[in-house]
Amino acid sequence: MTITWDDFAKIDIRVGTIIAVSDFPKARKPAWQMTIDFGPELGHKRSSAQITVHYRKEELLHRQVIAVVNFPPKQIAGFLSECLVLGVYDENNDVILLQPERTTANGQKIG
Repeated sequence: MTITWDDFAKIDIRVGTIIAVSDFPKARKPAWQMTIDFGPELGHKRSSAQITVHYRKEELLHRQVIAVVNFPPKQIAGFLSECLVLGVYDENNDVILLQPERTTANGQKIG
């Protein structure tokens, strides 16, 4: 499927820093609940992610991630996820997070 540049431009992808991580016992598959700081324009957004294979809670705190911030909120096992943290699948289908090569300001737009 081919998309146009205009289609891609509709996706708001930003850098944010994880400021809180907690267990998500109601999730069907092991996952973390996270609060991510996207800077003064967007503020804090919450997300859940099935990334427990590669990341402990302590490792995620203060880590910068890349996320789609303009999807509609999604209810996941009683938790309202407000953004989609991006990653790639490894050979076992476990997620490895995308992150900026260098630290950048929260809220910076990916283009």
